[in-house]
Order: sequence, then structure tokens, then C-alpha cells
Amino acid sequence: MRPASERVGWLARRLLLLLVGVALVSLTGAGVYQHSYAQGEHSLKAATNSRLDLFATVVEARVRRLEPVPATIQLNPAVLAVLRAPDPARERAANDYLARLNAHLGSVAVYVLDVLDVRGVVLASSNVAERDDSLLGEDVSYRPYYLEALAGRSTRHFAIGSGGQAGYFASHPIYDGPRVLGVAAIKIGLDALEQTWPMLAAPALVADANQVVILSSQPAWRYTSMAPLPAERRVDLQLTQTYGSLRLPQFPIDVRLSVDEDTQEVQGFVSGDEARHREALGAGSNRAGHLVLGRSLDGMDWRVLIFTSLSEVRDQALADGVGGAMTAAFLILLVLYWSQRRRIERQKLAAKRLLEQVNADLERQVGLRTQELTDTNEQLRREVAERQQTEQTLRSAQDELVHAGKMAVLGQLAASITHELTQPLGGIRTLAGNAAEFMRRGNHAAAQDNLSIVARLVEQMARIIDPLKSFSRKSSASPGATDVGRVVEQALFLYQLRVRHDQVRVDNRCAPGQWTAWCDANRLEQVLVNLVGNALDAMRDADPRVLTLSAERCEVAGVPMVALTVRDSGKGLSETDQRRLFEPFYTTKPSGAGLGLGLAICRDLAAEFGGDLQAHNHADGGACFVLTVPVGPAPDTAKDTPSR
Repeated sequence: MRPASERVGWLARRLLLLLVGVALVSLTGAGVYQHSYAQGEHSLKAATNSRLDLFATVVEARVRRLEPVPATIQLNPAVLAVLRAPDPARERAANDYLARLNAHLGSVAVYVLDVLDVRGVVLASSNVAERDDSLLGEDVSYRPYYLEALAGRSTRHFAIGSGGQAGYFASHPIYDGPRVLGVAAIKIGLDALEQTWPMLAAPALVADANQVVILSSQPAWRYTSMAPLPAERRVDLQLTQTYGSLRLPQFPIDVRLSVDEDTQEVQGFVSGDEARHREALGAGSNRAGHLVLGRSLDGMDWRVLIFTSLSEVRDQALADGVGGAMTAAFLILLVLYWSQRRRIERQKLAAKRLLEQVNADLERQVGLRTQELTDTNEQLRREVAERQQTEQTLRSAQDELVHAGKMAVLGQLAASITHELTQPLGGIRTLAGNAAEFMRRGNHAAAQDNLSIVARLVEQMARIIDPLKSFSRKSSASPGATDVGRVVEQALFLYQLRVRHDQVRVDNRCAPGQWTAWCDANRLEQVLVNLVGNALDAMRDADPRVLTLSAERCEVAGVPMVALTVRDSGKGLSETDQRRLFEPFYTTKPSGAGLGLGLAICRDLAAEFGGDLQAHNHADGGACFVLTVPVGPAPDTAKDTPSR
């Protein structure tokens, strides 16, 4: 049996060979498909261009052959005579000439316009006998062919006549010497071109210079705009009534065209989702796509486009591609079969030796790995035990430091505590003696009053001693729902004598029951006692002395917090103090007044219950210490939670 790494390598090689084979087959099929498609498309283009050339020849033969006619009309004396001096007899003569000319040419109408007062009034026309469609006497000065001829230029363009019949108009100025005396115009019908669509064998159209479809094998395409018309251009077309009163909707198919400036050949494609153009392209439309080819008709500013389906080209290319891919696959399989047989023969000869060697190596590696794992597990157990012992030692040291800090504070407060207890003790001694004397005299009521006063003094001493007992108790951290305002009151109580002695005004904005934090109450009190004591030390030489304690809610990294601020009115912190304030053994107090561990321990205690301790100078003077503590549940929802 092969080793796992060799099996993976063998499978990887087989997979690689399979992928290479599939890639070769795919590339061969794709190459044959592309080559066949390119050849088919080239042949289709050649055939389509031939049909386009034939169509262009037919259009030029049926339309452009009559373009020179307006230039010859002025050669007839009857036309010049009616323009020079119009009268009924001359008009009849001119009309008869134009009617004979129109019948001979097979055009829709031939007429002559007068330019008197720059008004294009039809003075003579070939269709006078047709009462419904005669232009005789009409003013067509708004037509572009009149305006161009009036300026001395021959012109030709497409337009819809006043009778609603579309046609190709050509005009030429009629000169009387150097002066333009009139305009000769001919309207060439386009109905004959409709019979030429079958020769294109595909949907096709003819667009004029405005890119408006004027002729098409698809009736729905007629009089649609293949490009957006600017507003000013639409106004010009309406004024000249080139397309009558038609609104010219957008062409139903998105077509992107490119024009070869040298050959004037047009080539493009149907853009966007061709499936939604299937109805517009007709029954022959499919998912193969359409090739758009076109030709610009010489001298007419017209463009003929043909939409040729690529389905036959694609089907033939697919058939060729599949055949090429199958041929490549057969050759690859033949090569693989021959290679596989040779490989199997070689593997049979070396299989036994390789198997024995692999087994031996595997057993040796397993033994080595087993011993390494055993040694590693033993080392991990020793490291875990050492870390647990180190963590326990650190926690004990921290508890000792906290307790030592408490004892140091109690030592500093010993004198004030003694003074607080001396007065009640003296009162008790006096009242006890008075009670004994009243008892001896038999005045029990007075003795009872004295004893009641003694009881109240004892309760007062208990209220002084109880916070000290709770503060000095050595205990480990036990987080719970803690009333921040109550802890603040207890911390201030320890300094009440010093506050009165130093005449410090305390502004305590932390009322009990307002803020609830999740921490150990005893350790929170230790931090506040340290901060309040430092604030009182900082205000020793200040005037006035104001100690402000406030709290507010905030969020740190999305965690709700209570921010407790202790602010003094001292001289504030220097840049060095702010940079090194929380370093162990760094202190701003005189030598012998402190070890510089208080703030470092306070920050560690704050971090222990998920908070932090920061310091900065207030804008109005003095230092601010901000203690952030996680918000705890309301007291009524934490009755079962142990707190201190």
C-alpha cells in the first residue's frame, strides 16, 4: 500500500492529467469553433455585402437617375415664360409640359415654384388634374429643398408630402441670367423599392441623414429614430414638416454601429439582451445573435442596414467544434491508454519493495511521533502547573497589596478615628456616673434618660466602626451589582474629619441608587479611597478647596459603562506626571509620604472587573481621574447576586 503522501501525489498527478486533457479537448474544440465561426461569419459578410451592393445599385438606378431632371426644366421656354410673366395661358402651357415630363419619367410629381417675395408658391405642377393631391398655388417655402435652391444650390432629401405620401425630393434653382427666378422640384416615389426587400432575404431598413428609418421590410420599424434627436433638431423637422405630423418613436432594437470612413461600409451588432428583441427581429430571431451590416448610398445621405441571423454560422461552428473536440479526446485517450499500460508494468515490478520500505518507514515515524507527543504532553502539564502557581502567587500578592493599602489608609486615619471616638466615650463615662447617682437617689426616670443617651452614643460609635471593619476586611474579589453612590458615601465617610479640618467643600453628584456597576464593592471602595485621598493631598495648598464627584453613562467598544469622575481644584498634573502617573513607584508626593504604588494598583483593580482608570487636567484647573466600570443590572434584578 502506498504512503498517504504518495497516494495524494498520485491522485494529484492523475487529476492534473485529467485537467490537462480536458483543457486540451476544450481548447481544441474552442479553436475549431472559433475558426469555423470566423470563416462562416466571413462568408456571411461576403454574401450579405453582395446583396447590399445589389440593393444599392437598384436604389440608385430607380431613384438617383431622376436627380438631374430639375436642372433641365429651365431649358423649356414655357417654364421661363410663366416665371417671368405669369398668366393663365402660360401656366397651362407649363402645366402641360410638366405633366408630359412626369408621365415620361414615371415620377410622382414635377412642379415649379415662384420665388416672388421669397415665398415658395407652386406656380406650375404636373398633377393639376389630380384635385386632391395638386400642390398648385400652395406655399411650400418651409421645405428644405426650396430654401437650398433659393440660395442657388441643388439639393435632394427625403420628406413626406402634404398628401401624406413619402418621396425623394430633388430641386434645382432656375436662373434668369444671374438671378434665381424660380425653383424646379421633382418628387420621386419610393413604392418600387418595397419590391426589392426579398432580394436581401433578411430584415432590412433604409435610414436617412437624420437616422430616421424611412423604408423597411418590417412595417413596425418605419418612421422610428435610431438615435436620440436633440430638441432643436426635432423643432427643425417639425417646422419643415419633413416627416409630417409623425412623432418618431425610438427604434425598437439597440444597435451599435461603426462606419469605415474609407469604404463607407457599416458594421455593428445588436446590443443588450437580444431575447427581448426577438419579437422585433421577426420569426427568424434566435439566441445565436445577429450581424448588422450596412452601406452608405453615394450622394444620398442614406444608409441601408441588414440584420442577418448568425444561427447557421453558429450551428456549423458548434458541429465543427464538437467534432474537433471528439477527435482530440480520442487521441488523448489513446495516448493515456498506452502510457497507463507501461506504467502498470513498471509498478508491478517495484510494488513489493516499495511496500516493505514504506511499512518500515511508517512504523519508525509512528514511534518517533509517539515519543515526541508524550514528551510534549509532559512539558505542557509542567508549564500549566507552573502558570497556575504563578497566577495564584500574583493574585495573593495583589490581595496583600490591596490589604496593605487599606491598612495604610487606616493608619493615616487613626488620629481622626480616635478623635471621633473620644467624645462619645467621654459622654458615656459622664452619663454612666450620673445614672448611678440617680439610681442611688431613687430617681429612676432621670437614670433611664441618661442610659438612653448612652445607647445612642454607642450606636454612633458603631456607625463609625462598621465602615472601618468592612473596609479593613481582607477578601478576594467577588463581582456583583454594586450601588456606586453608596460606595462613594462610604469612601467620603473615612475622610469626613480631614474634610472638615482642611475646610474642603465636597460636591457629591453620585446619589445612592442612581448608578449600578458590576464589580467588587470592597475593591471599588479601595480605588475611590485612594483617589479621594490623592485629591485631598493635591488641594493641601489650594484655595478654594473643592472636591467634585460625578458619574455618567458611556460606551467603550460597544459595552455600556459608568464613568465615575473625581476632580480636585489643585494645581493639576504636569506633562511628566501624566506620562508616568501609573508607573509603579512613581509618586508626586514628598519623600517618605508614599511608595507610588497606589494608582498602579487602582488601575489593575479597575482592569480586573473590566474597567479602566485615566487621568487628565480639567479645562478650569485641577486634575480629573475618570474610573470606568461596567454597568450592572438594576438592584431589584440582582437580589440573588452577591455584593459587598
